[in-house]
Amino acid sequence: MTKARLSATVEAELLVAGRAAVAEGRAKNLSTWVSTALRRQSDHDRRAKALDAFFEAYEAEHGVITAEEMQAATEEAQARAVVVRPEDSTSRDGRRRRRGVA
Repeated sequence: MTKARLSATVEAELLVAGRAAVAEGRAKNLSTWVSTALRRQSDHDRRAKALDAFFEAYEAEHGVITAEEMQAATEEAQARAVVVRPEDSTSRDGRRRRRGVA
């Protein structure tokens, strides 16, 4: 893989987060952390573009998806959802939490 040097200005808190990731061993170095973030964004953008193209093609063939259709699909998905966590559960740090509370 060919690499190129980059000079960029970033928000200070992002630099702090990157350095913390390196210090905690979650990234080999800051360059690797930044490259991983750029790769993740690039992949996200590519998938979003493909999804846009899918919806354009779908709507060209079947018509525009209405708000009512989206609401019905949301309700159907929620009805089929499987709860994988009980109403009250214990978080990883041992604190009790209620469903829907971060």
